[in-house]
Amino acid sequence: MINQPPQDKKINGINKIGLLTLIRREVLRFISVYTQTIIAPIVTTLIFYTVFALAFGGAVREVNGVSFMAFLAPGLIMMTMVQNAFANSSSSLVVSKIQGNIVDVLMPPLSAMELFIGYACGAVLRGLVLGVSTTVILSFFAPLQIYSLMHIFAFALLGTLMLGSLGIVAGIWSERFDHMAAFTNFVVMPMTFLSGTFYNIEMLPRFWQNIAHFNPFFYMIDGFRYGFIGQSDSNVTIGLLVLLLCNIALITLSYRMIKTGYKIKS
Repeated sequence: MINQPPQDKKINGINKIGLLTLIRREVLRFISVYTQTIIAPIVTTLIFYTVFALAFGGAVREVNGVSFMAFLAPGLIMMTMVQNAFANSSSSLVVSKIQGNIVDVLMPPLSAMELFIGYACGAVLRGLVLGVSTTVILSFFAPLQIYSLMHIFAFALLGTLMLGSLGIVAGIWSERFDHMAAFTNFVVMPMTFLSGTFYNIEMLPRFWQNIAHFNPFFYMIDGFRYGFIGQSDSNVTIGLLVLLLCNIALITLSYRMIKTGYKIKS
């Protein structure tokens, strides 16, 4: 009898129990420290809102006939959502790699796509929880109105998924906390603050307006704001297509990184 070399076992179907367990773990990660992951970002958003309302005279300013504070609030909400979606998936992976317990995730019979879905769902859920919570709190201070709930939900979902996927890429790539900090400070923060969150891009010189249209964060903020005030600096349909393409690219990249075991398998 000829001994056959061991074969990799193929798992057919979806490991529902394993996937739901991973999603549950990712959700419990941020719920268990809610003062840091939920309350703190809401307080930070309120501070931003207060500074612009009081220190910069935002309470009496207008943007294209809309109160500046009504213009500002959706951008702050989206900024809070996507930054926390990014933080959830990236920190989960970096901490697991540094502590050496990422093997606990790689050992169970979970496919690369199931691992991606688990981390991405945790990121999206954290972002949406922050979005709903921040909107409710800001509604007591800002003149928030809903123009299109469909656009609000679509851009919120695509935005948090995009940053959650980017967080997976960053978390896998990073080997230390300073790598993660560099990615946040030199990629996420500049693209967020240069996306028109705090201003109308028409205020910028023509050159920088053109640059802004190559920033996917701009379409994310602009489309989400459109759902509240009914005005946008770009075509919202084009914005949806840009975010959809960015999501496809980032999902493909993060899936390949997990599939090949890049920096997570030794």
